[in-house]
Amino acid sequence: MLQISKNVAVPDTEIELHAIRAQGAGGQNVNKVSTAIHLRFDINASSLPDTYKEKLIQLKDRRVSGDGVIIIKAQRYRSQEKNRDDALARLQALIKGAAVTPKIRTATKPSKASKRKRLESKTQRGQLKTLRGKVDD
Repeated sequence: MLQISKNVAVPDTEIELHAIRAQGAGGQNVNKVSTAIHLRFDINASSLPDTYKEKLIQLKDRRVSGDGVIIIKAQRYRSQEKNRDDALARLQALIKGAAVTPKIRTATKPSKASKRKRLESKTQRGQLKTLRGKVDD
C-alpha cells in the first residue's frame, strides 16, 4: 500500500513492477543481474480520486504517456530493493506534487512613498554627477 495522504492510498495491485537489466557501467554484475526497476501505473484504471487523476493526466511530464500511464525507470542503485523503493518514492512524489495547487500570484503596485523615494534618489545621484563636472570661474 503506497500512502499518498491521510485519506488517499494506492494498493500494490495497481502498481506494476518489473525487474530489468540496468544500463551503464557496472562490470559483470550489470550483464548478469536485473537490478533496475521498471514501474508502470495506469492513472485511469487506478482507485485515485478523480481530482488526482485529472491533474496527473494534465501534467506536462515525460513520465506520463499519452495513454495516461506513468512510467518510471529506477536504476540509481546497485540493488533491486533500493531501486524498487526509489521508484515507489518517485511515484509517490509525483502524485503528491500533482495534488498541490500552486498559489495564485496577485499583482501588486509600488506604493507612493517608494516611488517618491526612488525619484529623490535619482535626482540626488544626478546632482552628485553634475558636481563632478568642470568648474567655471
